[in-house]
Amino acid sequence: MKAKSNDGPPRSRPAVLEDVAALAGVSAMTVSRALNAPERVHTETRARVLAAVQELDYRPNAAARQLATGRSGVLGVVSIDTTLYGPASTLYSIERAARLNDYAVSIASLSTLDRRSIEESLRQLRSQSVDGVIIVAPHESAADGLRHLSSDIPVVAVDAGAGLSVPVVMVDQRAGATRATRHLLSLGHETVWHVAGPASWIDANGRVEGWREVLEAGGHRVPEVLRGDWSSRSGYQLGRRLAQDPEVTAIFVGNDQMALGVLRALREAGRRVPEDVSVVGFDDVPESAYFWPPLTTVRQDFEEVGSHAFHVLLDQMAGRPSQPRRLVEPELIVRESTGAAPS
Repeated sequence: MKAKSNDGPPRSRPAVLEDVAALAGVSAMTVSRALNAPERVHTETRARVLAAVQELDYRPNAAARQLATGRSGVLGVVSIDTTLYGPASTLYSIERAARLNDYAVSIASLSTLDRRSIEESLRQLRSQSVDGVIIVAPHESAADGLRHLSSDIPVVAVDAGAGLSVPVVMVDQRAGATRATRHLLSLGHETVWHVAGPASWIDANGRVEGWREVLEAGGHRVPEVLRGDWSSRSGYQLGRRLAQDPEVTAIFVGNDQMALGVLRALREAGRRVPEDVSVVGFDDVPESAYFWPPLTTVRQDFEEVGSHAFHVLLDQMAGRPSQPRRLVEPELIVRESTGAAPS
């Protein structure tokens, strides 16, 4: 797109820094500061600069920016290679936050996350001159690699465990499970069964902990945890087992895909939802409102996770202090799959 003049025909060349400065009514140095060190520029001035950038479709020269700031404008992201909704949504939210702040992203997708693979990925990303790295580490196996991480570039972890040497941003899984379990108990159910994700996943274990704590605190029986693999098939298989037990009236499922399988198993067994059995999922995938019945679930704000992770990394890059652990609060979304306990 050709850059536009403030009061004339379209320019025949791309806009340069001086064009932005002229339109915003500031110096070229102020434009550079507004784009590369915004904390050093007054809010109103930066707003004028950004408006001029947008109007002129100004594209900063990457090489010039690196010379001026010592930064490449590229962030590295290390993530497990998966299409599961949670990790995929987290990765997308990080990319979006970076793009909105004029950063490019270099992604290293791994089949396994352990100390060796994480260190190798950091070496590769460092060779690309990235300014910092975000590691999406939902597996327990990644904890050791992050706990003993030695890196000369800023690093932030997402969905990681506790006691790490780097800042962590994640959804409060225990709080989400707590809200789901309390919701079911508030409807009069004597206890809640749990179909959990794999024991190798940090998020799954956090949900188990929250579920168990609520039951134990209220003096409710704690049923055996049933472990699935996040798939609808595993939810269906475990749902068939639960459907045969007449004492089962409330099920908290570790993600929406497994909940879909549970719903089918209950229907095939003649157990009505929610009249006979109430079901709560986790994630709030876009399809969950269109399950039958529409699924009560726990919504994770992945956009907020990505934004927080990006800005915590910026703090690390700038040498500013940051919280060692930042938790994003989940939200219980109540739909038609939960109801009063059968009398």
